[in-house]
Amino acid sequence: MRNTAFLGAGLGLLFLQSVLFWVTGRIPLPGLTPSLILPLIVFMGVHEYNIARGAGLACVFGYGVDLFAAAPVGLFTFVSVATFVLARAAGVRLAAQHIITQIPLALVFSVVQSIMVLVLLAIFGRNPHGSRDMLALVLPHAVSTAIFSPAVFAIASRIHSFTASAPGTATRGAAP
Repeated sequence: MRNTAFLGAGLGLLFLQSVLFWVTGRIPLPGLTPSLILPLIVFMGVHEYNIARGAGLACVFGYGVDLFAAAPVGLFTFVSVATFVLARAAGVRLAAQHIITQIPLALVFSVVQSIMVLVLLAIFGRNPHGSRDMLALVLPHAVSTAIFSPAVFAIASRIHSFTASAPGTATRGAAP
């Protein structure tokens, strides 16, 4: 049930992100569209979800971003799974529970994710200088993602607490 709830929330956030792209496209500052999926992926990573299920959901979310953003298929799919694994390895569960630490956490992961995308575009893209031109988009994108991250963390936290008592939800260390 938890995975279904996260899948529904992630798809809803993808649609909302595409609407925000359309709205912020009218503002003359490029790169202002936040990534609403990134905080959800980071939340799943730091709250120690099953790595296979979390990577699967991150893969679906990344593929959705690939489709909505018209990015090369597989770019955000790979980067989303890599972000989930990095968040899982970081294990900063306590840091993701307060708004004061959620914003810097989302900012750092957004910058890391953007750098991964730019490096992959420089290596595999048709224009090797295109990623250098897009470097100016990293900071506005990271800041806007960090601003929206507390709302996404709150949604994910509610899903987490709502589905914690659902039948079939296993907790780490619980007796069978």
